[in-house]
Amino acid sequence: MRIHFTIILLIFSALNHFAQSSSSLHSFNMDFSGYVVNLPVYQVNNKSLVNTFNLENSQFLNLTRTRLRPTLNIGSKTRINFEYEIAALYINTGNSIFISTPQKSSHQIIDLTWTPVNERNLSVTHFIDRLSLRQSFEWGNIEVGRQRIQWGSGRIWNPTDLFNPINPALFYKIEKDGADIISLKYIFGNFTDIDLVFNAAENFSESNYGFRFRTNFNEYDISLMGGRFDKRIVAGLDIAGNFFDAGLRGEGIFSADENLLNNNFIKFIVGADYQFTSKLYGVIEYHFNGEGKKDKSEYELLKLVNNKIINLSKNYLYEGLIFQYHPLITFTLSNNTNLNDGSGYLSILANYSLTENIYINVGTQILYGNDFTEYWYYSKSFYAQGEYYF
Repeated sequence: MRIHFTIILLIFSALNHFAQSSSSLHSFNMDFSGYVVNLPVYQVNNKSLVNTFNLENSQFLNLTRTRLRPTLNIGSKTRINFEYEIAALYINTGNSIFISTPQKSSHQIIDLTWTPVNERNLSVTHFIDRLSLRQSFEWGNIEVGRQRIQWGSGRIWNPTDLFNPINPALFYKIEKDGADIISLKYIFGNFTDIDLVFNAAENFSESNYGFRFRTNFNEYDISLMGGRFDKRIVAGLDIAGNFFDAGLRGEGIFSADENLLNNNFIKFIVGADYQFTSKLYGVIEYHFNGEGKKDKSEYELLKLVNNKIINLSKNYLYEGLIFQYHPLITFTLSNNTNLNDGSGYLSILANYSLTENIYINVGTQILYGNDFTEYWYYSKSFYAQGEYYF
């Protein structure tokens, strides 16, 4: 822990030193922002799940996340991004299938997480989720370090996002995990550029690399991507634009084992959204997950729990509506269904903007499905969420 604390202290000291230097050099300036989110959740497990995994009938948990985001600008073309988070998790039962403390992900070569408090019911984890140096040029930019790669156009799923996808069912997941990457963006002109990325692995021969070329044709954003990711050869595309007043989008990949090309699958999404009135917005999205299984007896649950995959089956459909009842109050109703096993979850969420930087949310996630179907493993959840941004 002393080593981790020393790293944090050195980073903050360096940023503060550069910021103070701005008074004389006028070329350094430091922006500081962040947020605090508190999320109390009451969960109810179905009886068969309780008996199978020896869980409690219900549980209460409280997740508090404090994220600090100092950004140091050196001149007009150099920037150091740093995001540091403290996550405190309390669970009254001491066991849960999906709730866990933040951990080093498979695309992070350096472990910058540590947990000074790790009791049966309470854990406090510190981690660095972003730490990168970005240098801009007339032709584009280069960024080195822990960063987020934002690929894809889907609203719910992003098959082309191979570094940090989020399971849509995990409503408490706020940020995508950063990845340790060297990235280069070259801008050819308006709406046309290429991203080159390299993600080193502890075993260098297992490193990931790829590209994404983006352009615009007839008012449609079109991207092509490819590379080597997790020992697989991947090629894909995504497209987004408008059809009359509706927004359309689609993206997909072909993924094959680099040593056995016959071991392959495809993933894709197609979706649309529409602003019905000034207060009512709707979205629908279909996801085909070729990596998944049709038969629930073949589900790879351990991969799901360990964040190796985000879904178990093959076909999914999401429908969502957002209604603005008042400029400060919105309601969201959504449903996500596994079309193969019939399980899914219904989400209801109310958002209230107390001030410009304080938000209060109240919601529920109601699960349905037979035993051992995908969403049978999740808990019915009732939660409140307070957000403060600074």
